[in-house]
Amino acid sequence: MCQIYSGTNPELYQSVSRSLRINGVVTSVRLEQRFWQILDEIAAGEGFSTPQFLGKLHDEVVSQRGDIPNFASLLRVVCTVYLEHQAGLATQPPETTKPASRLA
Repeated sequence: MCQIYSGTNPELYQSVSRSLRINGVVTSVRLEQRFWQILDEIAAGEGFSTPQFLGKLHDEVVSQRGDIPNFASLLRVVCTVYLEHQAGLATQPPETTKPASRLA
């Protein structure tokens, strides 16, 4: 089993920083390369560039829950939720994918 994970390409867990503009403020986010790849995929699927998607995500979370103490951690969890949904393993579908009959 460990060989499955120990054979992971080191480039995928290389730490990469990207600069983003959130609410008009330039900030830097450091994530592993694989998480950036997943976020790029999510953003493209939503019709946004990655910086646009992250800005919108940030704004929505702040609007719903208030301050985000660790944005990088949120992004990693967002990636795992996305992968769970892609694999059909999600325990709770996102609100936007519930059939109309299940809303209410």
